[in-house]
Order: sequence, then structure tokens, then C-alpha cells
Amino acid sequence: MLQGERVPRGELTAEALWYVGPGRAEIRQERVGPLAAGMVRVRARYGGISRGTEALIAAGKVPSSEYLRMRSPCMGGSFPFPVKHGYSTVGRVEAGPDRLVGRDVFALHPHQTVFDVPVDAALAVPRDVPISRAVLAANMETALNATWDADPLPSGPIAVVGAGVVGALVGFLCAQERGAQVTLIDINPGRAELARALGLNFATPDDAPVDCELVVHASADPRGLATALDIAGDEATILEMSWYGMGSVPVPLGGAFHSRRLKVVSSQVGKVAPSRRATTSHRQRLQQAIELLADARLDALLMPAVPFYELPERLPNILGPKSGALCQLIAYP
Repeated sequence: MLQGERVPRGELTAEALWYVGPGRAEIRQERVGPLAAGMVRVRARYGGISRGTEALIAAGKVPSSEYLRMRSPCMGGSFPFPVKHGYSTVGRVEAGPDRLVGRDVFALHPHQTVFDVPVDAALAVPRDVPISRAVLAANMETALNATWDADPLPSGPIAVVGAGVVGALVGFLCAQERGAQVTLIDINPGRAELARALGLNFATPDDAPVDCELVVHASADPRGLATALDIAGDEATILEMSWYGMGSVPVPLGGAFHSRRLKVVSSQVGKVAPSRRATTSHRQRLQQAIELLADARLDALLMPAVPFYELPERLPNILGPKSGALCQLIAYP
């Protein structure tokens, strides 16, 4: 035991959510052994469900080619099933270095009541960020990386197609650029309220602005990608953030695609964007993302919390295509 470190005795039992078959999840008990050196023990307080990713996992639609790349930190089991997945948990440190004991931290960990993670994987939640909002850290990290992938961000018209959590966060970050005119585009007119809460313009695909200097696609629907290509201006970049799992996606590269010299660029959070990779680590990027959550407007992305023990019953509706949920909060006992 290191000086200045509290270590609990013996083992305890935790409960974790497992996806066990297409559309089926269950809560399983598992042991948490004695705390090892260099680790902290965290008791979960809030979690967040990443609808896009977890809907694909729950449906068993992770391609076999992506099994290794799709493993989240601390994931249990293996694809397709059974698998313990998730990467957005905020909890209180119960044991570990004194500087962290009693602090609320964010960790990239599956949905579980109590767990151990390396000290470096537990990032203290800033005092000005409510712990419920801190569950957005993983999504904000993805959005932040996307803005870096688009570097330099244009100061003119920017469109984000797909008003889910990640798309809305990308729009929110882009709007911080001086002179940027950001429009959030979605087929659901109800997302206009979200756009207003975040200080963004809103349009449906039929009313979308044209000649945009940057278009970010985050709808996970091929029709959204077609819209993104249609509204891009000459020599603009279309930043593709959607991940389709096993789906095969038609990309309309006819028409004026070549004459307008458009660029389609992928963005994914697994690696730090090339423009920042030499100076920013994964941990530093996540720390920046957490600090960006101090804005109270981001509460518009949070859905009322669901008790952890009700998840198996309620997940089919939360992850279903008609749910309309943004970031679904999980409340732990």
C-alpha cells in the first residue's frame, strides 16, 4: 500500500448491464476483487447511454472486422454476445489516492454499480460541471475531435446534418468560431427547440442552407449524407461522422460532385485528430471535453434519468429507431 492511499479490504459484489442477445439485456452480478496498486474504486452515480453505438451493439450489428477496434475501455465479454459495453459513467471515488477519494470522476467504463479503473483513467469532474451533465464527456470528446478534423474551422456557413447528441455538440462547438453561421439540420422539426437552446439555427432538409463551407454529417442515414453533399459549396469539406455498422451505404457521387471539387473526410474518435496528435494525448483531449461541459445550455441534451435496475426492460424503447431520445441518463442507487 502506498503512502496517502486508502485500500478497501476483501472483495465486493457489483452489478453490471450485459447485452446478451439481439434486443436483450440483463443485469449480472460480478466480483470486484481487492483494489490493486495504481487503481481507484468508483461507485457509480450517473451514466449515459450512447444511443447510436449501443443500438448497433444491442442489435448484434457490429461487423466482425471491427470487433477489436470497437472494444471500449474495461469492456467485458466479446462481440457479438454476451458483451458488457458502455463508456460514460460518473461516480465517486471510494478508495485510492487521497487526492481523489471523495471526488466525483468521469470514467470510460460500462454500465456498472461499482468498478475499479487505473488512476489515470479517472478524470476529476470540475466543480462547475454538474455530475449529471458530466456524462456527456465521451460525446463531447467525439465532437471536439471532429472540429479538430475539420481544422481550420471556416468562419462562414456551417451545417450539421443530424441533430443527435454528437451532431448537436459539433454544432455547439463550431458556433464558438468567430463569424461562424451554424445550422442544425434534421428531419424531425421538434429538434428546432434543441437548436434554439444551443444557440444554433435550425432547418429541415427541404429548407437547408446551400453553399456551406463545411458540412458535418452525423445522422447515420444515407439520406443525410446525400443532403450533406447537396448543400456543400464549391471545394467544401463533408465531414462524415456516421458509423453504419454492417450497413452498406450508397454515396451519390454523380452530378456536380467532381466539378465542385468536394471532399468527403471521415472523423472517428479512436485516434486524436492529426492536427493535434503531436501535442495532445487521449487523456488531455478528454480533459478538455469535460471542461467544455460547464455551459448550462448543454442540459438540453439530457433525458430524464432511468433507474439502473430498470434498464433491461426499458432499453428496447430507449434504443429503438422511434424513441427520439438524446442522451439517456442512468441513475444509480
